[in-house]
Formats: sequence, structure tokens, C-alpha cells
Amino acid sequence: MAEAERVIGTPDVPDVDDETAAPAEQSEASGQAGQPERSRGKRKIAALFTVAVLAYLLDLSTKMLVVAKLEHHEPIEVIGDLLKFEAIRNPGAAFGVGEAFTVIFTIIAATVIVVIARLARKLYSLPWAIALGLLLGGALGNLTDRIFRSPGVFQGAVVDFIAPAHFAVFNLADSAIVCGGILIVLLSFRGLDPDGTVHKD
Repeated sequence: MAEAERVIGTPDVPDVDDETAAPAEQSEASGQAGQPERSRGKRKIAALFTVAVLAYLLDLSTKMLVVAKLEHHEPIEVIGDLLKFEAIRNPGAAFGVGEAFTVIFTIIAATVIVVIARLARKLYSLPWAIALGLLLGGALGNLTDRIFRSPGVFQGAVVDFIAPAHFAVFNLADSAIVCGGILIVLLSFRGLDPDGTVHKD
């Protein structure tokens, strides 16, 4: 009988430790795979806010310089009559549009900022991070004017100073918003989503 058992052999019974180890190893492997993904997402978020901060600070510093040195003075000719620096207070939207809706544009700018901040959690694309960073920095730049400049909170006039010939006067925040918007359109045409996936219609 003992000889028969030796020849046939006893079935392998998995050790208790082996049973618990397999799920643990799978969980660990899944965690290791998720770490690079989270790290990649954090880098894109960092890129977004870096671009936004740079755009905001550049806009803010130029506006402060314009108010201190150019307002109530003659325009500065940069390229003859083609381009001038001229201090203008604009209660409307970008490029002087909609002067009667200052409060509405303020609300829209604040909404854009909130939407971008929420979208940043699902951001895994560097081009989208740059585009959204430009939008965020530009929106913050003009929103700062609307909150803190006269004639009052949420009704403040935006400081514009870049005056091309035969075109509306604008500022760097407007430029950042337009560039960010153009980049988003191009990315959408190419089928690149904010999460990094590419689709073709």
C-alpha cells in the first residue's frame, strides 16, 4: 500500500502561503504599473501650471509697467505706424468686444478657470497641458484686472497696450488665450485628447 502511494504520488496541494502570495504579487505588479502613469500625469499637471504661471506673471508685469510708464502719455512707436504701444482701459472682452457685458465676461473667465482646474486631473498630454496653461494664465491675467482695477470689483477695465495698425488693441493675456485656443483646435483636428489617447473619426 505504501509502495502504491509512492508510485502514484500524492496530488500537489497548494500551500496556503502560495495562495495568498499570488494575489499579492498581482496587486503589487498592478501598483507598479500604475505608478509611472500617475507620475506622467503629475508631470503634465506641473507643465500646465508652469505655463499658466509664466503667462500670468508676464501679463501682470507688462500691465504694471504700462500703467506706470505709458498711461496718460503719448503712444510709443515700435514699428512706425504698423505697431505701437498705447495704454487703453478696456471694459469689454478680448480685443474690445462687448463693452456692456463686463460682469458676464468676468463670470465666464472664472468658469473657464474652474473647468481647466478640474480637467487637469485627467491630463496626460503635454501639448494639451501647454494649451490649457496658456488659457489659464490668460484668463487669470484679465480676471485680475476685472477684480482689482477701477471702476469696481468684477467691473474693472482690462489694461490693453499692444496696438497694431487697423486692428484692436490687446494685451499678452489676450494673446495667450488666442494661442491656447488655436492650439486646442489643432489638437482636436489631429484627434489628440487631453488624456493622451488618439482617435480618428
